[in-house]
Amino acid sequence: MNKYEIRTQKKKDAIIKAALDLFRNKGYTNVSINEIASLSGVSSVSIYNYFGNKEGVIKECARILMQEATQMVNDLLLENISFKEKLLRAVSICAEKPHQLLEEHFSQEALHDAVFVDLFKESAGEVRSDILQVFIESGKQEGAIDATISTETVMEFLDAVAGMQANWETKEEYQTKTAEIGKLILYGLIGR
Repeated sequence: MNKYEIRTQKKKDAIIKAALDLFRNKGYTNVSINEIASLSGVSSVSIYNYFGNKEGVIKECARILMQEATQMVNDLLLENISFKEKLLRAVSICAEKPHQLLEEHFSQEALHDAVFVDLFKESAGEVRSDILQVFIESGKQEGAIDATISTETVMEFLDAVAGMQANWETKEEYQTKTAEIGKLILYGLIGR
């Protein structure tokens, strides 16, 4: 990277750090671009240039936080275990990680900001889709996933599953139903 690119990356990093600090404590709705600019030491004009708007900032925050999940799933692809086990673990990581990140990194006030939670989950869902798409292609190459079913259809199916998971309220319900969904994914309704 040249000096300009290094300086730009430092500014982006400062913006994300400041935004995460502010979002963590105040939620999304109660934070302005000017506050992020002030805390980061970067002009609001630069924030708009780099991210477009405040929604772009939260999307980048989610992407940064989801990097751990991305790495965990990439590591799974290299493990010497059955593809079925890899798939179950990947789906579990992609389903659990956004909730875990929200609880670990944000205050109760932030978690009660519906706009913030929705934007974060939407952004995390985009990262999740990218992760699972790579995983599905790998499964097709290994012969573990039927290559006659399009990746698009598999992704729509997994998105429907994610939509169901979003409605589960308790940790116990989540754990039980995730295991049951895993069985449905692997064996279908007939169970063979």
